Amino acid sequence: MQTALASTRAAPAAKRPRGRPRKTLDERDDGNRRRALIVGAARLFRRKGFDGTSTRDIAAAAGMQSGSPFYHFRSKQALLFAVMEEGMRHAVERQSEAVAAAGALSAPEQLRLLVRKHFEVLLGPGNDFIPVMLYEARSLTPRQRATLAGLQAQYEAAWQPVLQALHQSGRLKADVKLARLLIFGALNWSVQWFDRRKGATLEQLTDAALALFIGEKQ
Repeated sequence: MQTALASTRAAPAAKRPRGRPRKTLDERDDGNRRRALIVGAARLFRRKGFDGTSTRDIAAAAGMQSGSPFYHFRSKQALLFAVMEEGMRHAVERQSEAVAAAGALSAPEQLRLLVRKHFEVLLGPGNDFIPVMLYEARSLTPRQRATLAGLQAQYEAAWQPVLQALHQSGRLKADVKLARLLIFGALNWSVQWFDRRKGATLEQLTDAALALFIGEKQ
C-alpha cells in the first residue's frame, strides 16, 4: 500500500494547456449568431417598428428558433438597445476615420465630408441602425438613452469646429448651435423620404444640402 501510494505521489501532474481553453464550435459561433440577430432586428425594427416586430420575427430573420434570441439578449428591448448602440459606435468610428484622413481641408470641404458620411450612415446599404435610433428611442430606459446621448455628443463634436469656422467666415449665417440642430434635423429626416430607386444619389443629396446650408453650388 505504501509503495503504491509513493508511486502515485511520484507520478507527475498532468500539465494544463497554456492560454485560454479552446472554444467549442457553438461558442465560436456565438458572436456570429449575436451579429445575425442584431442585423436582422435592425432591418425589422426599421421596416415594421419596435412594437410591430416580434421575437419570433427576429429569430426567423436570423435563421433561429423562436426562443433563441433570449440566449443572447434578456429581452427584445435589450436587443433594441444593442442595435442602436452598435449603430452609433460604428458611425462614430467611420466619421473619425474620415476626418483623420481628410487632412487640411477648407471648412466648406470639411462640411461636405461630414454631410456625405452622415448620408452614408443614414441611407447606405444595410445601414438600418441609426434610423431605428431616431424613431424608437422612446422604448429605451433612461440609462440606455443616456449612453446613446454620450455617443451622439461624441459624433456631433466633430461638426462644431467646422460650423464655427464657417460662421466666422460669414458662410454660415445662423447661430452655430441652432444651425447644428437644424442641419441634423434636415439630414435625419431624409430617412423618411429618400428612395435610391428614384434616381437621386448620395452625392446629389450632399450637393443639395451644401447649397441649402452655406449656398455652395457645384
